[in-house]
Amino acid sequence: MIITRTPLRITLGGGGTDLPSYYRSFGGFVLSAAINKYVYITINQTFFPGFLLKYSETETASSYDDVRHPLIREALRLHTMPSRLEIVSIADVPAGTGLGSSGSFLVGLLHAFHAYKRQPVTAEVLAQEAVDIEMNRLGLPIGKQDQYVAAYGGLVCQQYQRDDTVVITPLRMSESAVWELRDSLMLFFIGDTRAAASLLADQKKRSEHGDNQMLDGLHSVKQLGLEIRGALEAGNIHRFGELLHEHWELKRSRSAGMSNSRIDELYNLARTAGAATGGKVVGAGGSGFLLFHTNDRQRLRKAMSEAGVWEADFTFDFDGSVVLLRNG
Repeated sequence: MIITRTPLRITLGGGGTDLPSYYRSFGGFVLSAAINKYVYITINQTFFPGFLLKYSETETASSYDDVRHPLIREALRLHTMPSRLEIVSIADVPAGTGLGSSGSFLVGLLHAFHAYKRQPVTAEVLAQEAVDIEMNRLGLPIGKQDQYVAAYGGLVCQQYQRDDTVVITPLRMSESAVWELRDSLMLFFIGDTRAAASLLADQKKRSEHGDNQMLDGLHSVKQLGLEIRGALEAGNIHRFGELLHEHWELKRSRSAGMSNSRIDELYNLARTAGAATGGKVVGAGGSGFLLFHTNDRQRLRKAMSEAGVWEADFTFDFDGSVVLLRNG
């Protein structure tokens, strides 16, 4: 039996510039943080031929072609995994909530396959394999940040080069600044789930067609991401909160699906209550989680609780994808 644990993530700046439709022309920059909300993958040998798969559904398949779950199917093919396998996935949060669960799921699954075959593997290889499956084999209109932060963990700066290479560097912050940042962030579940593909497909189409409004917005988001890195590395956590608000305003203007009346109501409530400096929807937008920077956790918690919104307490994860159990 093999068990892997792979973190989910929050995006702190630059989101959207990790799509090839943008970075192949202009280069991208994303700042992400892995958090202690996880996807767990278990694989085990069974006595019967075929594959038994348990995720949000349960399916049995006699061959790769019979597997309905596209990520599992392509990962099995990539690693030419043997028959007689049971694969089980459990996650701390639902899929489609903006925390990068698909990327974490796939990185954890690939890590489990490497462990099953007793192959040591680096975070870089895990991220590259996951990107290959989602973007090349399946042709999904997504970016790369989810796979990379899931594999590496920590607070990571990701530079997306025009030649498709990725440069990963840790955010250079003092330990005290890291925990000040952690204490200033609060995450709240809006209560909806949504696949990001439609929003990302719209961004891809508009970027490829040279839509000036979209491209100008992405240029500004990338610049804000770089400014956020500068503020955090200087230990100016309050300035980060102000930049987060600017980042959200730009993100909202980039796509009509980024927000809705409920999200706007909650965001304005947090701001007018004097509880939040800035915030954003984590992920492509329109659903999932709201992330806020605050100098008054109690006031923000009270305002969101009265609005019927559930808090998801978290801290940072610095391990990335790990093998928790290797038995046999």
